[in-house]
Amino acid sequence: MPVSVVRNQKESVDRLIARFNKKVQSSRILLLVKSRRYFQRPVTKRHVRQAAIMRDHYRNKKDKLRFY
Repeated sequence: MPVSVVRNQKESVDRLIARFNKKVQSSRILLLVKSRRYFQRPVTKRHVRQAAIMRDHYRNKKDKLRFY
């Protein structure tokens, strides 16, 4: 859905642009566009599982080092 802003009476152009930027940020359009900028290969179940194992391993390793 496109973001549109209508200028109010006695509203400066700077304030209008600021209001537009705020609407764009709140609609999260930029995050979606930036994530689609480059092609990303779909993640397989194997890679998700392997990443979870490695993440858990490094978290445990960090916790062990904290108590030394």
